Amino acid sequence: MPGTVARAILAVRLRPLFMGLAIGLAALLPAYQPAVAQERISEIEVVGTQRIDPATVMSYMEVKPGDDFDVELMDSSLKGLFNTGLFADVALRREGDRLIVQVVENPIINRISFEGNKRLDDELLESEVTLRPRVVFTRTKVQADVARMLELYRRSGRFAATVDPKVIQLDQNRVNLVFEINEGPATGIRRVSFIGNSLFSDRTLRGVIQTEESAFYKIFTTEDTYDPDRLTFDRELLRRFYLSEGYADFRVASAVAELTPDQEDFIITFTVEEGQRYRFGEIDLESSLKDISADELKALVISEGGEWYDAEQVDETINVLSDAIGARGFAFVDIRPRVSRDRDARVIDITYEVNEGPRVYVERIDINGNVRTLDKVIRREFRLVEGDAFSTAKLQRSRRSLGNLGFFSKVEVQTGSGSEEDRTIITVDVEEQSTGDLTLGAGFSTTAGLLSDVSIRERNLLGRGQDLRLGLTLAQKQQQIDLRFTEPYFLDRDLTAGFDVFRRLTDLLDESSFEEDATGVGLRSGYQLTDAIRHNIRYGLERTEIANVKATASRVIQSQAGSAITSVISNEFFYDALDRRTEPTDGYFGKYQIDVAGLGGSVSYLRNVLGAGYFLPMFDTSVVASLRGEVGYIVGIGEDVRLVDRFFVGDSNLRGFSSAGVGPRDIVTDDAIGGNLSATGSAELQFPLGLPEELGITARVFSDFGTLTSVDDSGTGIVDTGSIRASVGVGLSWRSPLGPARLDLAQAVLKEDFDRTEVFRFSFGTRF
Repeated sequence: MPGTVARAILAVRLRPLFMGLAIGLAALLPAYQPAVAQERISEIEVVGTQRIDPATVMSYMEVKPGDDFDVELMDSSLKGLFNTGLFADVALRREGDRLIVQVVENPIINRISFEGNKRLDDELLESEVTLRPRVVFTRTKVQADVARMLELYRRSGRFAATVDPKVIQLDQNRVNLVFEINEGPATGIRRVSFIGNSLFSDRTLRGVIQTEESAFYKIFTTEDTYDPDRLTFDRELLRRFYLSEGYADFRVASAVAELTPDQEDFIITFTVEEGQRYRFGEIDLESSLKDISADELKALVISEGGEWYDAEQVDETINVLSDAIGARGFAFVDIRPRVSRDRDARVIDITYEVNEGPRVYVERIDINGNVRTLDKVIRREFRLVEGDAFSTAKLQRSRRSLGNLGFFSKVEVQTGSGSEEDRTIITVDVEEQSTGDLTLGAGFSTTAGLLSDVSIRERNLLGRGQDLRLGLTLAQKQQQIDLRFTEPYFLDRDLTAGFDVFRRLTDLLDESSFEEDATGVGLRSGYQLTDAIRHNIRYGLERTEIANVKATASRVIQSQAGSAITSVISNEFFYDALDRRTEPTDGYFGKYQIDVAGLGGSVSYLRNVLGAGYFLPMFDTSVVASLRGEVGYIVGIGEDVRLVDRFFVGDSNLRGFSSAGVGPRDIVTDDAIGGNLSATGSAELQFPLGLPEELGITARVFSDFGTLTSVDDSGTGIVDTGSIRASVGVGLSWRSPLGPARLDLAQAVLKEDFDRTEVFRFSFGTRF
């Protein structure tokens, strides 16, 4: 009974609680029932467009009319509109069953300009930025363009440069974009130091690398400004230098550039590990080529056992072997040095393995860096074309031909892998230099006084490789105007063609008591007989007059007064084995010229000229020894040789003697009458003065020697000793920013009493 009563009382007390729970569950029940269908988008309205069609805006959205108001769809549509870069702002909102798309279009760029830039011109900066007029303006693209321009200034050594973009609002949602540039000073190199070098001084290593310390006189060079790419190249230059000196274990541990506290300069520090010095050990050669034995190739190996190891000699040996084998008809050759290093004995044994390489063909020739010069001007110098069998020897000759053009300050030719294993791509990187010359020449002699001439020449006319020259000489002794034009590839063949037109009045009153008045035209052509031998042929028609003959002139001169017409054909054969044609440092050349006059005209003669030169580099080409000579002989055909056709010696071909100062002379009138046989030579040693290389100043010592003899008339008063004359002298050359300048001081040491001498000669030229 008590238990029953207790249960009844508990039930009464819990009834209100259950009632409350029931009411609460009834209230929450709708939330657990199936969801009611959402409203759909009946219409999408685009608001704020000016240039862009609303249909274009909706095409970038994922949500479409008829879709639900889905949060994810509208979010992805919003991101899609922003990603187009067409809008500065986008907003989506719901109005009933309509979706409103509110957009603010990015403006269109009307014009882009640069202000404050002097070192880098507008054309270069325009090529670097991606924004253009009539393109949509976005801040992201502006920031990217600013970063590109700053990188361009850093590469030119200006790390303090700043670029501030300014936007000028215009009507019709257009803007002008102005990049305000503060170029700042060039970030120079305050100091270059080395850590870990005990074998070579800092001074020596500074002479190896390209980066230079800043100095007040280095106003015409950029190598004293910081360039990270140049620093990388300097590491390679140091490695090559130590390897050439026998330090095969050398490495550059680090190259650090630190900006000074004043933010104006860099301090460059190279940390090096020199290692031990090695000698060449056993040098051998193995050949698997048919008809070429290893013994005959061993004679071409440059290095010898016991010498200090030189990695450059190894590379040079490979080049020499490749050229020699290529000349024997093997276009595909693989030469690999097998190196065995004995660290204890400090010797390196090398075996050159010569094998027939895999057949490789030229797939493509890519040319970079030529802004002005046409591609075909470069391609026609190549001994290889697309589809040819690759040849290292031909590639090297092609590179040399490009360098000989004189159009480029740098020529780099590299090979890379092609689309297939048997294909190679040749990449040519060139850096153009000025090919226009404005040459000013000046000289002084004790007898002739001041001399000057002006010539304007363009060696790469319109980038086509054509040569055009207009010369004007205004001097005390000569007035001349001449026009020359040369087409190096006539009719797209390896055939030069050109013409000459000239008028020349030469005052020889002091030397020979007459004036020479000459007018003429000429046609020229030339072609390569072989890779080293060139044949040039010329036809000239010239009217020459011996005028204003003094009454006191030599009887030889008086007898030849008057005019004559000369029709002459000239043939020249030139053998070129020089490393380069301008300022050669190694190699030799030879030439032979024969002139025949008499095919028309009133003058007949046969003239032969033979010349040669040899250049020998010493002490890593810093010192160059040279020996040059020339012999000429002319003989009349059925008549005496005219005065104006004879040879005259002195001045430039025999320093220390004035113009026409040597040779047969009428001692009664002191007139030079020239000679039929001449021989001149020069031995010279050119060397640096220890001044900074960038100044471009070199010195030379020389000795000139020669003779002039043999005249048709050797009557009374004519002296012709035929003796050797010689002079010694010193000179300076300066590759100035305005052009080359030369100064020579010479003293005649072997001479005749009747010879005329001079001591001082000076010439100067400028380039534009």
